[in-house]
Amino acid sequence: MTQTAHPASLLPTLPGSAYTDPEVFAREQGLILERMWFCAVRAADLGGPGAFRTVQVGRESVLLTRDATGAVRAFLNLCRHRGALVCTEESGQVKRAFRCPYHAWTYGLDGRLTAAPNLVRMPDVDRTAYGLLPVRVREWLGYAWVCLADEPPSFEEQVIGAVTERLGDAGAVDHYQVGELALGRRIRYDVKANWKLIVENFMECYHCATIHPELTRVLPEFSNGYAAQSYVGHGAEFAGAAQGFTVDGSPGAERIPGVAPEQDRRYYAITVRPQVFVNLVPDHVIVHRMYPLAVDRTVVECDWLFLPEVVESGRDLSPSVELFHRVNVQDFDACERCQPGMASRGYARGGVLVPSEHHIGEFHAWVTAALRPHGSTH
Repeated sequence: MTQTAHPASLLPTLPGSAYTDPEVFAREQGLILERMWFCAVRAADLGGPGAFRTVQVGRESVLLTRDATGAVRAFLNLCRHRGALVCTEESGQVKRAFRCPYHAWTYGLDGRLTAAPNLVRMPDVDRTAYGLLPVRVREWLGYAWVCLADEPPSFEEQVIGAVTERLGDAGAVDHYQVGELALGRRIRYDVKANWKLIVENFMECYHCATIHPELTRVLPEFSNGYAAQSYVGHGAEFAGAAQGFTVDGSPGAERIPGVAPEQDRRYYAITVRPQVFVNLVPDHVIVHRMYPLAVDRTVVECDWLFLPEVVESGRDLSPSVELFHRVNVQDFDACERCQPGMASRGYARGGVLVPSEHHIGEFHAWVTAALRPHGSTH
């Protein structure tokens, strides 16, 4: 059967198998998730030396902690003895070391092997060489980003560059003081859909008038179907009647002092590939981190960040949180409705993108290129 030619208004999508084939997902884990900078945890979640969190990055469990100096460290969550998980909990606190529960090999907060049964009888064992395997880590915007690649891409190009490309100004995001904000609320969503469906959904607004009544009341231009991400430097303007970025149009929290006048009463959305969404409004910032766990399952952790004094005051943040929580639920429900269709014979060759979604075609081209065998141009 030959591919039907589409009119110029419609661009083809990826085929359905890109969202359902475990082999495709395994290649994405190895060639995308494990090669790029991955936003792992909020740095403040690692409150002090010995605080830890484990996260799934591609096929690997990664252990993040703070060492005795307060520096963030990242390691493969893997005992060097027999390969057991050193930490089975998602988060916690240790005093001075991580102890594998299988054979009691013990590692310092710097990853060095510090103890093991009968270790003193093995003086030829180099305690650094047999320590936890380190993972590169960077801190930015108050988050710890990790990269599993032997030769990581430039953080400035991949991460900071994505934000600069969207906002059109390298310093525009600094106005929001994201690294100094405090966590007002965190909600975790377990989405039964492929991670790319979630990225594609976030990038377009063709669906906004259909499923986001609360959002389009605050951002009326979204009713036209064009996403703000389609335009460099553009932020969607609040409706005249909206006093804040809230579910009921009520005033939000205190404005972040650094926000420039031209950024006031505007919403900016940024995609940082492969798994981060950043949403900027004058009084808070919303950060989504995706953890693709299976070809049809993605955990999304969403943080609402406000000025520290706003969070410490105990004020009711629910009007601000509820707006994007509803958007999230609406979006993830839509992605879950799409996931079964990806396996349909009717979607074997994929679907189509309308003009307001054409920028998603660039995302598809990026994914395709990333999965191409090294050195291949086909």
